[in-house]
Amino acid sequence: MSRPPLPTGDRHVAALVRTLAGLGPDLDTLDRWGRSLAARLSAGGRLVAVGNGGSAAQAQHLTAELVGRLRDDRAPLSAICLHGDSSSLTAIVNDYGVEEMYARQVRAHGRRGDVLVALSTSGRSPNVLAAVRAATSAGLTTWALTGPPPNALADLCDEAVQVEAVATATVQEVHLVAVHLLCAALDVALGVAPAADPAPDPTEHRAAAAVGR
Repeated sequence: MSRPPLPTGDRHVAALVRTLAGLGPDLDTLDRWGRSLAARLSAGGRLVAVGNGGSAAQAQHLTAELVGRLRDDRAPLSAICLHGDSSSLTAIVNDYGVEEMYARQVRAHGRRGDVLVALSTSGRSPNVLAAVRAATSAGLTTWALTGPPPNALADLCDEAVQVEAVATATVQEVHLVAVHLLCAALDVALGVAPAADPAPDPTEHRAAAAVGR
């Protein structure tokens, strides 16, 4: 059976706008995660992040914002993306199998009180689920960014933000927004960013309205 044609630009943007609007109920969760992460990381804790494919890229984006910065300058924070060490990754896969590729690293790097962020559009990737189980056993807090419910990853983690979208691309795009919101809340909690930005430029409002119409 042939695949349906890719959506046009208008359809893609419309789906993204609808899905972003649905993120509203999770804004408080992302803000709380950011504040919790600020306290943990500034006290010497660590974040570890896992994902596959596009979600691996999102996981690496998250750790880059923490070790580097989102916008305002601050001290670097400890964050590791577990697919980034290709030598360890390939050795683990070779010796222990794909399902252990993240779980073994969680057991090596994670400490009680640290945070694991697991990203998966399907919420059922066996290696990501194994990483969460290892994190739970080691005393880490586990958060998930997933696609639509129900899914095993959300059920397994302490908390989850589940994005209601049909297209994988839309889920990933909203996950990136969620990553930025989490990091922005962290910076506010650390006192390096203002709690509210200045009033928006009217031209930006008109542009946003044009996209959403």
